[in-house]
Formats: sequence, C-alpha cells, structure tokens
Amino acid sequence: MADKNGRRDRPGIRVRRVYDTPEPDDGTRVLVDRIWPRGLAKADARLDEWAKAAAPSTELRRWYGHEPERYAEFARRYRAELAEPEHREAVDHLRELAGHGTLTLLTAVKDLSYGHAGLLADAVRGHR
Repeated sequence: MADKNGRRDRPGIRVRRVYDTPEPDDGTRVLVDRIWPRGLAKADARLDEWAKAAAPSTELRRWYGHEPERYAEFARRYRAELAEPEHREAVDHLRELAGHGTLTLLTAVKDLSYGHAGLLADAVRGHR
C-alpha cells in the first residue's frame, strides 16, 4: 500500500523494548542497540539477530545521552549516519528481513519516543 506521497510502507515493522515479554506475532526479533542491554540474559532476549551496525555510533549515543531537548539534533545526525555505507548495509539487511514477514526492532531505551529505533524503523520502511 502506498501513502499519500507514493511511498510503499512495510506494515510489519514494530519497535519494542527488549525487556518486554516476546509475543508470538513479533516475527523476526532484532536487537538494534550497539551495547548489550543491562541485566538481560541472552537466552531471555530470544533474538534472531543483533544488528549493532544499525545502531547510532558510540560518539553520537554519548553526545545525545537521551536528553529530550537534544532529540531533534540527534535524529538529524542519526539519519545522516544511516546514509553511511556500514549503516546503509544494515538498513538494507533489515529491509530484506521485513520483506519476509513481521520484523520487530528491539532496544533497551526506556522511552521509545526519544530513541533511535523508531527512526531506524522509518529508514527501513523507506521514509526519511
């Protein structure tokens, strides 16, 4: 289905916290953080993949510090990083996974509205 701008959407891309209980309709579960979530055993995460290359760079993550007043600038910088070859390859891989069914992007971020996973989901869908 195309949106009002003619872009094709991938409706099966979800964003969830990695600490949430896995759900049967999660499909392919991919952790998109650069560092492993605190206090979570690898077996409990029930991941299919860990896409570190899709996460913001360490430098950007440290600069941002999840401070809401920096979010707009963080989003701009992260989108720029997603255009770089390593990140672009990771986004392409996630897009391929989404083409086979539901894709759930997982992150340890407490407030998803100020995290990178939603921005990444938009990139995988082909939105800017």
